[in-house]
Amino acid sequence: MDNHFGGIIWTNHALARLKERGVTQSDAWATWRNPESSRKGTSAGTWVYYKTYGGIRIEVVAKKNDKHEWLILSVWSRPVSQNYKKTESFWSFIIKKLFH
Repeated sequence: MDNHFGGIIWTNHALARLKERGVTQSDAWATWRNPESSRKGTSAGTWVYYKTYGGIRIEVVAKKNDKHEWLILSVWSRPVSQNYKKTESFWSFIIKKLFH
């Protein structure tokens, strides 16, 4: 594995998590580069990027350093249920409960 794969910097922690979780560096890079969704992370300046491959959801935690270079801080993989259903909005839930 390469600490500068794909033109971004990978921390040793992220590389260890890739190996530990059986995620390829190219899949993690593709998740960061072209995510299905993303959100702000819990630590200052971090973002979490998500992408599903088959039944596995990969999550990449990244942020920019002082030189404005992207750092990959950690990588997660989680199984996704085949019966995954997107959560409905609160108001949709209330309307269904009131009228059904």
